[in-house]
This record gives sequence, structure tokens and C-alpha cells, in this order.
Amino acid sequence: MIGRLCGDVIEKHPPYLLLDVQGVGYELEAPMSTFYELPDSGKSVVLYTHLLVREDAQTLYAFKHLQDRALFRDLLKVNGVGAKIALAILSGMDVRAFTQCIDRSDADALMRLPGIGRRTAERLIVEMRDRLAQITDVPDAGKDAPVADRPGSVVQDAVSALVALGYGLNDARRMVGELDTQSQSSEELIRLALKTRLS
Repeated sequence: MIGRLCGDVIEKHPPYLLLDVQGVGYELEAPMSTFYELPDSGKSVVLYTHLLVREDAQTLYAFKHLQDRALFRDLLKVNGVGAKIALAILSGMDVRAFTQCIDRSDADALMRLPGIGRRTAERLIVEMRDRLAQITDVPDAGKDAPVADRPGSVVQDAVSALVALGYGLNDARRMVGELDTQSQSSEELIRLALKTRLS
């Protein structure tokens, strides 16, 4: 099991990133909460990882904080919640906001996330309530400097990332189109689009 990687960020294409660890390139999937805190390309970062092995694929997921990885792992134990939905949850809200939703039994807030219907939201509330105390007890890592912009079409990158997180193409275009896209990085556009959608 690969639990932690320390290397240089080579590419960032949410929800995917490429990390160079002593000459070996690791392709990782990460929630937007991690992308918001990644350093510029070429700079070093420490990421906590979870390796998910299936018959047809082996996927390595990366998280900036231990609490995020702990929540991801517990979400995978919930019936009907796979890695894609778990990433969507962590992209749409942090551990504290998710905990508040569970504590308040706020199914409506959870249903604003892509891929979560009424039944899944209610199942999350029931099954996660007892597990959250253990997650919030996990020590957290410090935050890095905010991510800088990268070349390319930030609007297109933001739309692509939202689609990869489970939103429909038209929804993703509308979410980004409602924002002021001037002088914004793709990560910031995604953060604002998710925040607006969930508010």
C-alpha cells in the first residue's frame, strides 16, 4: 500500500495530477480541496494517498490532509458510494462542512452534490454519523501557499474538471459561465462554481 508521496508537481489537470517522485511519475486523482492547495508546477509537495485496486484498474488517490483521506476511506464503506462520489463530496465541501451536514441531517445540502440522490444522502447521514468522530480526531497537516494559474484555457479546464466530478456538460458550462472568469485560475473557477452550486 502506498500511503504517502513526496515529490514535484509536474502537471495539474483536475481531477488528475502528475507527481515526479525521484524520477518516477505517479498519476493521481485528487479532490478539488487538494488542488486548491497544490503549489506551482515544479515545486515540491507531500500528499497522502489511497490505492484502490479493482479488476480493471489500479487508481491512486491523493489528499493534502490526513482528515480528507480518512473521510474518503470511510465514504467508500458506505453502500452505493464509490470513489467518484467520494471525490465529489470532498470537492464540494470540506470535512467540517460535511460533518455539519451529517450532524444536522441535512440531506438537501448533500443532494446538491453530483451523483447524490435522496436515498444516498439519507444513507450517508445514517452510516457516517458514528464514524465522523474518528475522522475529526485525525491530526491535520499545515496548509501550503495557494495555487497559481497555469497555461491554457482556464474556462475549458474548469468545465472539464466539473464534468469529471460528475456534473453534466451543460450544467458545468452554465456553472462556469455565471462567474467572472477574468484573472481567475482554473482551480479558483472550480471552487467558486462549486460554492455557488452548493449555496
